[in-house]
Amino acid sequence: MSQTFRHPEILEIARRDGRVTVEGLAEHFGVTLQTIRRDLSDLSETGRLERVHGGAVLPSGTTNIGYEERRTINPTGKEAIARACAARIPNDISLFLNIGTSTEAVARQLLGHTNLMVVTNNMNVANILVANPACEIIVTGGQLRRSDGGLVGNLAAETIRKFKFDVAVIGCSALDRDGDMLDYDIQEISVSQAILRQSRNTILVADHTKFSRSAPAKIASLAEVDTFCTDRPLPDDLSETCRGWGTEIVEAC
Repeated sequence: MSQTFRHPEILEIARRDGRVTVEGLAEHFGVTLQTIRRDLSDLSETGRLERVHGGAVLPSGTTNIGYEERRTINPTGKEAIARACAARIPNDISLFLNIGTSTEAVARQLLGHTNLMVVTNNMNVANILVANPACEIIVTGGQLRRSDGGLVGNLAAETIRKFKFDVAVIGCSALDRDGDMLDYDIQEISVSQAILRQSRNTILVADHTKFSRSAPAKIASLAEVDTFCTDRPLPDDLSETCRGWGTEIVEAC
């Protein structure tokens, strides 16, 4: 069976089961694991599936995929982005890190930094940075989102408004071709917008998979971000638009 005929059935299985696995599809179609990996890569490139460890899931426009699944998406790209981001963060500053697997990757790259005051609404970030004794950690209040350790809501936003950060590192769930940063949780949107207002310099960390996803709520435009660290070239039209906005694009490798 050619990939032309496999792809629709792979998508149907994903819609039925919520996810597909490389081993399960290889057995189902009687082909090699390598063949299925190519199929899933093709479907991921066109935005119809999202690769996770051992398989793929359907991208969603209204609800985010599970946190543990997100951790398995493009870890190499996220690590490269985190290194590039951390290289732009000096010592001796105040810093905000928000919710997301990409910002957690940045936290791991900051374990060698000194004299940082880090404010975060991400319990995972706080736990990572505990290993850096030269880092003061402040955790916002807010409603704990058990799915990913995020603190959201009015209390988190109120805490953020008490600070003026030298640098903020933020993530997003999706990026539109017109440069809008998008998310799923309305409560998280207000927190992200507060971060942008209270920061002298803002860095967005988001890998290329965010361009093949959609989410219903707008955080802000890339025009409001100083630097965008990603792992692949932006579409030409968006890259040109960012240059007009003065948004620096850093392609990590």
